[in-house]
Amino acid sequence: MVIQSHFGARERLRDRQKVAKCAFMTLSLYDSYTRQKRDFAPADPSRVTVYCCGPTVYAPPHIGNARAAVVADTLQRLLKHLYGEGAVIFARNFTDIDDKIMAAAKAEGVDISVITERATAAYLEGLDALGCQRPDVAPKATEHIDGMQALVGTLLARGHAYGAEGHVLFDVESYDEYGKLSGLDQDSIIAGARVEVAPYKKNPSDFVLWKPSADDEPGWEVPGDWPIKGRGRPGWHLECSAMIQSVLGGTIDIHLGGADLRFPHHENEIAQSCCAGNAEDGPLARFWVHNGMLRFGGEKMSKSLGNIQTPQDLMEDWPAEVLRFALLSAQYRQPLEWNDELLSSCKAQLDRFYRVLSDGAAPGDVAPGVLAAMGDDLNTPQAIAVLHELRDAAAKGDATAAGQLLTSGQLIGLFQQDPAAWFQGAAGEGELTPDAIEALIADRQAAKAAKDYALADKIRDDLAAKGIVLEDSAQGVTWRRG
Repeated sequence: MVIQSHFGARERLRDRQKVAKCAFMTLSLYDSYTRQKRDFAPADPSRVTVYCCGPTVYAPPHIGNARAAVVADTLQRLLKHLYGEGAVIFARNFTDIDDKIMAAAKAEGVDISVITERATAAYLEGLDALGCQRPDVAPKATEHIDGMQALVGTLLARGHAYGAEGHVLFDVESYDEYGKLSGLDQDSIIAGARVEVAPYKKNPSDFVLWKPSADDEPGWEVPGDWPIKGRGRPGWHLECSAMIQSVLGGTIDIHLGGADLRFPHHENEIAQSCCAGNAEDGPLARFWVHNGMLRFGGEKMSKSLGNIQTPQDLMEDWPAEVLRFALLSAQYRQPLEWNDELLSSCKAQLDRFYRVLSDGAAPGDVAPGVLAAMGDDLNTPQAIAVLHELRDAAAKGDATAAGQLLTSGQLIGLFQQDPAAWFQGAAGEGELTPDAIEALIADRQAAKAAKDYALADKIRDDLAAKGIVLEDSAQGVTWRRG
């Protein structure tokens, strides 16, 4: 009965993979602009262009910020698998000039570069630990001021922008498609909490392209043919449009970001890029891909609510891969409730995966079932379900399944560690350090050599009581945290 059950499970897995392989013909993604899932096709398969809105670097990022980065990383990994490593250009920016940055610098009495460099380092440190590959291009806003001013100049010349009280503003009534991404009408836009109402605007929903800078604030001189004079700095929305044009050019294939950026940020990007003629083939991007928000205690995780947890804080208690696994545990467009129960479940699942991989697995093909799931709008929960099937088959001796498990998990950024290192891990609060464990193992070996088996057994039992499991073999003693 056991043999028949094992055989049947393996056959069902293989049949399912064969069907999935036939079904996986395309990558489909939900496009927020058209509000439908569509088959993805880049304008040029040899140059797939992807842009993700990066952080405003004024404070350490929270794990909610990291969800957008992990989603973008997972998608670009899949695209590189499908189109080739050199065929995908992935860009993610840094907003390093912003009112929040200036306020933080003023509060500390330092130059804004101190704030931005510190926050940038924290952001990269957290994403590196989460297994996010560095983007191919990482533009900084302050490095593209000329491009931003050129874009503003074009909008002024075309009648889509105007000057008022030291500002240059975009005239939303000049663009008939404004509001299409967010689905908001003008009344809803005006009522939006993030729209700044000011008396110098022609329309309450007009947004700032350029704003004046005080003498003690960072700023750049405006061109002489603008309707305003003096020093100023770019508006937030302007920055991404200019950087996209500079590093990727024209209409791009995919634009990513959190769902909270659909309005006003992405709506405004589309308006200014299209009206400047920088996005003649569609609304700036052929696909707009937005991830859902992380929720903490029923509320969106955000700095303004003060309910944030940084990746660095979380990694004091959990391996970084547990955090990535948790972020992938829900389909990216859905909200995700973040709590210790989720992290504990993800840790237990990864333990089971690594326990199978600890038997040794040569890299294999990516499982068709995983490709089919990922091709269906990045359905990571379904992909993880296939990984569990592969794990079960590998646990029963299926070497092909073990190889597929390893390679399929790595496709989505998992199983990056040596299994022995995973189980030994870093010591938590009150736990034995690896050096202390190795010293006790050496004491046990010495006791065995002296035929003091009672002491050797006591050391093993004491370690077991502290959650350290010893495994004796002909090659020596290995250990793992139970």
